[in-house]
Amino acid sequence: MPEIIETTVYRLDELSDEAKDKARAWYRQVGLDHDWFEFVYDDFERICAILGVDLKTVPVRLYGGGTGQKPCIWFSGFWSHGDGACFEGRYSHATGAPRAIRDHAPKDNELHRIADVLQAIQRRNFYQLHATVTHRDRYYHEYSMAISVERDSPTRQDMTADTEEIVIEALRDLARWLYRQLEREYDYLASDESVDDAITANAYTFAAAGHRFG
Repeated sequence: MPEIIETTVYRLDELSDEAKDKARAWYRQVGLDHDWFEFVYDDFERICAILGVDLKTVPVRLYGGGTGQKPCIWFSGFWSHGDGACFEGRYSHATGAPRAIRDHAPKDNELHRIADVLQAIQRRNFYQLHATVTHRDRYYHEYSMAISVERDSPTRQDMTADTEEIVIEALRDLARWLYRQLEREYDYLASDESVDDAITANAYTFAAAGHRFG
């Protein structure tokens, strides 16, 4: 015959410090197992558009049916040597990028610097540069991007000195910037304060030792 077993469950603030740590560890394992990085990706897409990077996209199936387009952005992190972020797309000159990026992110000096570097090298080459960025290898970091730089000169002028290296490094700096934003967002979401807020908001309950109940 079925039996009814009664047990006592606890809210997070009712647990011991040791049990709270176990409850937080459970949430970090399952509560962050979703697309927590989507807001960072969305902002990166806007930044790329400002700087002149047209991100490559691939079709994906949507939850409600049908298909959509997903930008080719990847990352791995955040604890191993070689972790990083990368993307695929095509870069070309974007008029007014230095001013537009300052309007979008007025306090982000690194983005300002990247925009200024790209603007300066485009000016030296009469705004005729473009670059193709593709992902290679099975790792995700700035050096897993193969970057090809060309100049579309109607008179077939060569690129000025160091142009290729400057464009490549600027685009890799953009990938490094993305990785730092992802790392910052994850650290915030995984912090004790954020985890506690999420557990409390969802009214999760636990056994006395901190194991998830229900």
